[in-house]
Amino acid sequence: MSTHTPSSDSGPAAAKPKSREPKITTLDLFAGAGGLTEGLNAAPGRRFKAVRAVEMDSAAAATYTLNHGGQLRDSKVVGGPVYVGAIEDWLAKEDVPEVDVVVGGPPCQGFSTLNRAGVGSHRNELWKLYAETVERATPQYFVLENVPAFLKSEQWGVFREALDGGILKNYEIEFAVLNAADYGAFQARKRVIVIGRHKDLPALGLPKKTHEGAHRNLAEALLGVPRAVDRIGIPEGRVEFRGGEFPGCFRTRELHIGRPYRQLSLDRFAAISHDGGSRSELPDDLKAPCWRKHAKGTGDVMGRLYWDKPSVTIRTEFYKPEKGRYIHPDQDRVITHYEAALVQGFRKDYRWVGTRDDIARQIGNAVPIPLGAAIGHVLVDALPRVETGPMP
Repeated sequence: MSTHTPSSDSGPAAAKPKSREPKITTLDLFAGAGGLTEGLNAAPGRRFKAVRAVEMDSAAAATYTLNHGGQLRDSKVVGGPVYVGAIEDWLAKEDVPEVDVVVGGPPCQGFSTLNRAGVGSHRNELWKLYAETVERATPQYFVLENVPAFLKSEQWGVFREALDGGILKNYEIEFAVLNAADYGAFQARKRVIVIGRHKDLPALGLPKKTHEGAHRNLAEALLGVPRAVDRIGIPEGRVEFRGGEFPGCFRTRELHIGRPYRQLSLDRFAAISHDGGSRSELPDDLKAPCWRKHAKGTGDVMGRLYWDKPSVTIRTEFYKPEKGRYIHPDQDRVITHYEAALVQGFRKDYRWVGTRDDIARQIGNAVPIPLGAAIGHVLVDALPRVETGPMP
């Protein structure tokens, strides 16, 4: 091995700067359990660092904290970047930090086609607070995600007006409805993805599809997962977080949990054929009155998943068979929290805080990790690598 020694008249050897990929700073709004930040960091280099995250649900905020900058110390969840509270309160109390990227998805209940009664429609206005935050954070880019119905909402039109001479006049956007399955997710889940850029920057383009025509299936997602559940109900354990006490913390693998079923549910499961069967196979005495009256309704209610297809969209109540096609392909039960988290792309060692319902909501509300990673790839490619001087 040859070495080079500086000549005597050259002075001490100078420290040679090393090329290092700097962190991409983010502000994570409506952060939930951290699925979008987790997805972004599945792109090369784990480049993204949340300077601040805002989440009003305490259990979700605790989950975010444990996985993104915080730690568990003497059964207390401490540290981390999360402000626990409503975004309007945060904007009133704190200065908005300047960051490279603002990300987030305002709650979508008001836009959802499943929300025919309009429950939660007041939340549609939260997009304005998102826009105000972008204006104050002055990022190079922002990412907004929501359900496809957002594009047909009144708020979408107002949002476009904000870009045309309004508070977001310095930004331009690219957007599309993307299917997470086209990016390697184990489920067919469609989301509107809006990528905004400052007008001084070139267009990024939307993520390129990597799995179009070659979707991954449920069998791949659940490879090696035991057919039988580990236990009934949430595991034992409690943690403290910001003055409250919650069940937790549980790693994803600990959430292979079942629930007690009524005999009626067990009889229904047994009557539905494996691998894709539906409630249409039930005899009348096992059908709910509304199913008998509306025989042509969606087959995804009380239906089994298919092994050889992507899962349906994992929603917040996947553990209830009457809420969708969430019955295991060949077991007489719905999928577990563990299985649902794997379908969403979460790591087996991701840590969760909350009740059964809390954690299900966190899983169902998350952006699928592979879709987040695809967005992360676009942003990583856009933000240049720089010389940052000697490594510490």
